[in-house]
Amino acid sequence: MTSHDNQRSKIFFTVELLKWNKLYNNRQMPWKNEKNPYKIWISEIILQQTRVKQGMEYYKRFISAYPTIQHIVDAKESNVFKLWEGLGYYSRCKNIIASAKYIVNELNGKFPETFEGILQLKGVGNYTASAIASFAYNHPHAVLDGNVFRVLSRFFGIHTPIDGKDKSIYNDLANELLQKKAPAIYNQAIMDFGATICTPKIPLCNICPLHKKCFAFLNSMVNTLPVKEKTITRKFRWLYYLLIEYNNKLYVRKRITNDIWQNLNEFVLIETKKPASIRALQNSLYFKHIFNSVDFTINSVSKIYKQQLTHQTITGQFIKIKIEKNILIDDYRLISCQQIDLLPFPKFITTYLKD
Repeated sequence: MTSHDNQRSKIFFTVELLKWNKLYNNRQMPWKNEKNPYKIWISEIILQQTRVKQGMEYYKRFISAYPTIQHIVDAKESNVFKLWEGLGYYSRCKNIIASAKYIVNELNGKFPETFEGILQLKGVGNYTASAIASFAYNHPHAVLDGNVFRVLSRFFGIHTPIDGKDKSIYNDLANELLQKKAPAIYNQAIMDFGATICTPKIPLCNICPLHKKCFAFLNSMVNTLPVKEKTITRKFRWLYYLLIEYNNKLYVRKRITNDIWQNLNEFVLIETKKPASIRALQNSLYFKHIFNSVDFTINSVSKIYKQQLTHQTITGQFIKIKIEKNILIDDYRLISCQQIDLLPFPKFITTYLKD
């Protein structure tokens, strides 16, 4: 392709994308055309690892409960995590709390107004900072999320891996295409386009306004672009939770280690490297350590539960056990059944509790 043809393709891309956006723009989402940087920030953090359909309800509940940054700072952290419960990737919630405190305590409650300032917030990278800067302040920063990478790779036939170290070709192209006078409109358009038309699986090429000049479509490479060089290594974990009841209370602890579900609560846990029978669990050193000095009764064993995380498959069961004598179990504490409902738990546990 000559440089002249390439330039014509770029013009075609931008014109058709913005035309499409005018039609699509009628489908409003609660954060669409929002100018409040706080609300944009919350929506972008939620959408980092969550589909729009699921994230929308969480966004509405979060903004309703915490309409300002100060409301987050004033709230009990456990209540904020409880509201996030079921959304996953809980480090996002932890980062929101930390950044809210930073804004209130260090910035006098004023949300940063520059790309560099926004980038200082915990959990905010180049993409999120660009999105907030353009949407809230109309600063000319091009966004580069998964949707944008995919659209650019397919339309312009870029074979450079989108998960590689060198993404300069994408960054340069995104900034060249960016409409400097209307960065917010353009950024929203290309993100929405990737999320609704140029999707990862089964893209809607038959109704795509760009397919006439799309490299991937014209060369039957829609399913091979964009290129990724890394393969996901999946980890399998077996978690067996003991719901040990004493005097109508259960032993619970907060997960504080650098692992999944950090800052959420859990019951007494025995993790194994492979599926384990109840007999095998009873013969484990940790089980014997817990019940060394007390009689116990196993009242029930749940069905097998499973949850698929991005890089991990969690499988396990819940075992109800009753004891007649209080015991000390590491960093677990006794919590009443009424209080259990107020604590944030990972989805793996809440699914069982709801059943």
